[in-house]
Amino acid sequence: MSVTLHLPVVLSKLADGRVLEAEGATVGAAIAQIAERYPALAPRLRDEAGNPYPFVTFYLNDEDIRFHGGFAAPLSDGDELTVVPAIAGG
Repeated sequence: MSVTLHLPVVLSKLADGRVLEAEGATVGAAIAQIAERYPALAPRLRDEAGNPYPFVTFYLNDEDIRFHGGFAAPLSDGDELTVVPAIAGG
């Protein structure tokens, strides 16, 4: 399945831009493909075991993937993934 991955500006510097294309039957497969293509981005998207960080939220078509199976959430052709990392400051 071909999907579009939207990155925030803070992460887009580690890839070729804010919008990337990926293939995969699940969110985890698509993220794994992106991580392979952009090694500097990989540790910002998932931990060493390939699991999502609790402080990085992934949205699949505006729905939080945590409520749809996490990285096991199935993808359909044309789906959109959006990455939203937690930002701290003061």
